[in-house]
Amino acid sequence: MRILIEEYQYDVARVKEILQGIGALEDMEGKVSIHYVGYFYNTTIQDCVFILPKVLLDEDNKVFGKYAPADIIHLEGENNPLNKQENNGKQELSFIYELSVWVYRAINVFKEYNKDSQIVLFKQIAQVGQGKRHLNNMFLDILLSLLKFNRENQDFFFFTIKNTHKGHNKINWTKTISHSQAFLQSGEPIYLNPVNKRRLVNFDEELMVIFLSILNYIHKEYGFPFRTEFNYELISGPQFKHYLNGYGKRRLREIKYKYFSDKALELWHLCYAFFEKASKIRENTEENEYLLAKNFEIVFEDIIDELLGGRNDELPKELKDQADGKRVDHLYRYKSLIESDDENIYYIGDSKYYKRDTKIGEEARYKQFTYARNVIQWNLDLFLDETKIVEQKAEERKGTSMLRDKLTEGYNIIPNFFISAQQKDLKKNDEITWVDKDQKNFSSRQFDNRLFDRDTLLICHYDVNFLYVVSLYGRKNEGEKNSWREKVRKQFRQEIINHIESRFDFHVLVPKGDLEDLVERNFKKLNGKIYQPNGADNLLILALDKGKNFQFENLQLISEIEKDFHIYEYHLGNDPEEAGKTIPYQYWEIPQLMAAENNSKEETQYPKGKTIEYKKYHKTSVLFGIFKNEEHKNWILKEKRYNVRLGERAGAVKRTRQVTSAQYLVLYDVNDETKYEVYKLSDKHEIWDEQKMKATNYPMDDDMKKQYYIYTIEGKTDELAKVDVKATLERERQEFKDNTGKELDEGTPIYVYEGEVVREL
Repeated sequence: MRILIEEYQYDVARVKEILQGIGALEDMEGKVSIHYVGYFYNTTIQDCVFILPKVLLDEDNKVFGKYAPADIIHLEGENNPLNKQENNGKQELSFIYELSVWVYRAINVFKEYNKDSQIVLFKQIAQVGQGKRHLNNMFLDILLSLLKFNRENQDFFFFTIKNTHKGHNKINWTKTISHSQAFLQSGEPIYLNPVNKRRLVNFDEELMVIFLSILNYIHKEYGFPFRTEFNYELISGPQFKHYLNGYGKRRLREIKYKYFSDKALELWHLCYAFFEKASKIRENTEENEYLLAKNFEIVFEDIIDELLGGRNDELPKELKDQADGKRVDHLYRYKSLIESDDENIYYIGDSKYYKRDTKIGEEARYKQFTYARNVIQWNLDLFLDETKIVEQKAEERKGTSMLRDKLTEGYNIIPNFFISAQQKDLKKNDEITWVDKDQKNFSSRQFDNRLFDRDTLLICHYDVNFLYVVSLYGRKNEGEKNSWREKVRKQFRQEIINHIESRFDFHVLVPKGDLEDLVERNFKKLNGKIYQPNGADNLLILALDKGKNFQFENLQLISEIEKDFHIYEYHLGNDPEEAGKTIPYQYWEIPQLMAAENNSKEETQYPKGKTIEYKKYHKTSVLFGIFKNEEHKNWILKEKRYNVRLGERAGAVKRTRQVTSAQYLVLYDVNDETKYEVYKLSDKHEIWDEQKMKATNYPMDDDMKKQYYIYTIEGKTDELAKVDVKATLERERQEFKDNTGKELDEGTPIYVYEGEVVREL
């Protein structure tokens, strides 16, 4: 078997004979590359040739990261590095055989699904039979059928052998007495050569020997793996060549009518087809057979669309083939990123059949953003143009969300992705992964810090395992395809959510008054940042960019809207109606609290260190803040305010979400962390500048030119019980160091959720 790689530049001398008959052209430097993928049988070299996809090539044009394609052309050749044990050759050879077969099957299935396509070149060798010309199966199909029969019918072989050899050790006394000389010993006859009941000719065994000999020939000639546990003397060498030259067909015709079982007849037809095809190939020395795809990217697009995309009868025609002439590769309807109910939105995907080092071009990104804009406009036309609302439109709207929210004029997030293929190792797995490139995602926007804006569009780029998707497509198993489709759609949704949440913080806003009035009052500052999900009548989703440039802007915004909204933490993919409610219990080692919650006096039943339940609320976080000296502490207690630094400077806050949800202040001595007091904080938060700080006679520091976030203190509280300040701070500082590789500046405010505070036991 010969292996070539699509688009690789080969020296003409190395491949001239192999490529004879498929029209590859030499360039000025004596190089030739093949722009096909698929299979052909070359009668000149009498061997199968596979042209494998370029996804096998890495950035250095190597296969498996170590082999030049020119060195592995002849898989059975002595100089092929894949045949050397120290190079992990067996697994790599096995992988290549498997991939070759599945690429062939995928092109076959594509040809079947797309009968009018012009990209598949297909030719079979014709033969004459019963007075007319007809096309027989391709040689590779016959080889694969023989290998499949062997793999799936081992029970049939064992049953046949068992029945054939049954009674072999029983003696035929009639024939033994009449044909053998007896010797007397102690008055009793002894027969040295007894005759058993074995038949001289066993046609079942002869057919099995022929079949196993064919498999042995396929293994040696084309490299397909084969191993047998039946110890027959196989036909090989010049004797098998005699079978190939015509005797095989003749002998099979002679024993054909000795078989009656379906399995035996199926085996006979497979063996006969092999010898018939082998003979025909030798007769037609100028006629190759082939199945080649000249634009394999179209096949790959069809593979992904079949496995992942929505069925054509489920999608509006105007979305797949858009009004501006653009055609979307993959489009399907699935769960919104915000809601956990059955409301669906459109997911937009684009296949990229690239070599591993190829980057997404600017044109591809622009087209993908345009696809999303067109989908948004189609959605607006569908829901808002009253003159077009007919029965057909109502059917199209079924199960589809309105992308624009009328109250906030915000737009739902459109999931948008590139999907390409990779094959970095020998594994076949069903997962999707982020591409192994610097650019994993792309964005387009008109305004900063506005996720729910029509012009804010995001694209993520993922890889699928090439061998897995090609084999799944080639098997044509609807059950397996449906199962993988659901799994990957769910995974895509979660991966896109993870990416967006790495860039944005999300909150649920619950109004303290009339929602419409509050939205109108805050519209300018919230425009593009809020969205009201379908079916959520009395809440909004707020998205804020996590970028350092927006930290002050976000804190200022939250401090300004806290008088109008309750603000709760939210994560995409969850039901926003649940935000603000008690979330599932967290577990902490506090036996005293567990006993107290259960009004139990039997504290002995909760031994020290036992894991117990402790409630944690979305909004409740605890601020651990310092006082530098007595003057600083006196100012805090007199003004009933505590300030934390904002911006890019030493000691400034490192988080946004917990800053706004702090309800407790643990005020400790910067020089002695065991000295502390706990205070309750009000919901009133402000942002002060240098002038306001000076006006209250704040003990000035050296960096007063930036803003401060100000909390109002209500008074002391014992609601947190005994706090182990030192243990809590040490844990948080270590976590910061593990995540960033840096040390926290002394005095940096630290925020933890209430349930994460370490208590003294």
